[in-house]
Amino acid sequence: MLKAIQILGSSSGFIISQGLTKKTRKSAGVSFISSSANPLNFSAFPSVICASNSPVPPFLSARRIRCLGQNQMSSTRSEPDPVSNSSASASVQSAGDVRKIKYCQWCGGQTKHEIPDGEEKLRAICTHCSKIAYQNPKMVVGCLIEHEQKVLLCKRNIQPSFGLWTLPAGYLEIGESALDGAVRETWEEAGAEVEVVSPFAQLDIPLIGQTYVIFLAKLKSPHFAPGPESSECRLFALDEIPFDSLSFSSIFVTLNLYLEDVKNGGIKFHYGTINKRAGSSPSDIRAFTLDYHLQS
Repeated sequence: MLKAIQILGSSSGFIISQGLTKKTRKSAGVSFISSSANPLNFSAFPSVICASNSPVPPFLSARRIRCLGQNQMSSTRSEPDPVSNSSASASVQSAGDVRKIKYCQWCGGQTKHEIPDGEEKLRAICTHCSKIAYQNPKMVVGCLIEHEQKVLLCKRNIQPSFGLWTLPAGYLEIGESALDGAVRETWEEAGAEVEVVSPFAQLDIPLIGQTYVIFLAKLKSPHFAPGPESSECRLFALDEIPFDSLSFSSIFVTLNLYLEDVKNGGIKFHYGTINKRAGSSPSDIRAFTLDYHLQS
């Protein structure tokens, strides 16, 4: 159980926008708008307690919630709010593209695309056996590995993001726990045996139907080597992390949160929703907002 829930007032490499109005939000949260500034530039933004009429969900009502005051908001570039922006909302709702499902996965019959009774979303329904093909998010699991004040990164040897750096991570397999999958992916991509210390972050990406679960881990021995999906594995000092050559927004966020924790003297558990900017390229890892960031 979370011992404390707090919304960040500042974070490394991010400029913070309040991004909340009573009309557009039903729960409290702040948006982290990424910038091309040095990710290690921990700006000390002053914060204020949100006004009593700010929308706060019941489970946060007893918590102290900090958000950036209106007079301190700034940004190096404008990015739309993924909730209040209509085109972004449409993109999120259509994630999965159900119309691409042409045939039933059970009997091979053709599908029709309708909203079933009692539901709200368009589904692919088999015209032969009447089964509905539900689309569910995929879970990506991996490890943020600490060793002698450095972190282990892998250079991708496959698409997408070929040649860019990432944490060892991949899709969870049926029949394994998130922890087991993270350890397996670390071995497959980095040839490293690790001891998991604690969960570090859960990051949801609704637009692409993925949830990232990242564990904090330590090397059991200082031996590692790239697997088939990696061309190189390397330990980076914290001030050498290649933020301009990272593979995905989820990795960018995870490493920034980790650096912020190190700066503040304690590692926390983080939850957040990464909302990609509508119309942005998948390769633009800074085109996002980090909403509903909770930490314990």
